Amino acid sequence: MKDQLIRILTRDGSLRGLAAVTTDLVEECRRRQDADPTATLALGRLATGAALMGGLLKGDQRLNLTVEGNGPLLRMSAETDARGRVRATVKNPHPGVPLKEGRLDVVGAVGKAGFLHVSKDLGLREPYRGTVQLVSSEIGEDLAYYLTTSEQIPSAVSLGVYINTDGSVGAAGGFIIQAMPPGDENRIAQLEERLRSLPPVTSLLCEGQDAEAILAHLLADIPYEVKESTPLCFRCTCNRRQILQMLAGLGRSDLEELIAKDEAVQVTCEFCKEVYTLSPTEIRATL
Repeated sequence: MKDQLIRILTRDGSLRGLAAVTTDLVEECRRRQDADPTATLALGRLATGAALMGGLLKGDQRLNLTVEGNGPLLRMSAETDARGRVRATVKNPHPGVPLKEGRLDVVGAVGKAGFLHVSKDLGLREPYRGTVQLVSSEIGEDLAYYLTTSEQIPSAVSLGVYINTDGSVGAAGGFIIQAMPPGDENRIAQLEERLRSLPPVTSLLCEGQDAEAILAHLLADIPYEVKESTPLCFRCTCNRRQILQMLAGLGRSDLEELIAKDEAVQVTCEFCKEVYTLSPTEIRATL
């Protein structure tokens, strides 16, 4: 089952839904970050959430989700664009958090206090930025809280990652359901009941059900139309030019110190872990 994002709208316009399968891209994030199972679970949820929210972008717009908590993961970020290209990074990929009641402890790894930062580059002069406090540190509930309070769109978010016994990603995906204004209270109540009875997203994915099948479980007898289908993949936007621009941002005194050493400098991308080796000549040119 290929990674894919679909966006639907009910025919009466009362509900908007996005669902995604993100297994391969989350596994690629895990591999590049060398993340342990707990970090993989947390980062995979965030990357999936970014992929879902990316389904509402257009053109060259971009989105960044960053979680900063007081747990040992420290900081996680996921970025995406309107073309379904996602990348993610975690500050501490080996938090060393013990199991809690036999399960991976995402809350303990993220921390019970912290913030979710959302940044959208919509092609305007300044990016849109929003911040909310973490309400559960489970990532899905935190995204739902942000969408409901900051963007004023009542939303239900479910994110899931299944970890194989060898630590690799066996399945990953999720969905967002949003009530569009003015909102039908009866329809929302009906949907809430179905959400409570829906099996975990990872169970549906492991059964071989794709993104649309997951939404079909939720919407059942509610007519809807698929508005868009987008393939998803891991893709990093780093390049040598960006690295040199970042180096230029260090400031003249720092660059002069590097030039004085007359040695090559290695810079590693935090997302894809690509290593760029910059020669003394390139550093002088940057100055």
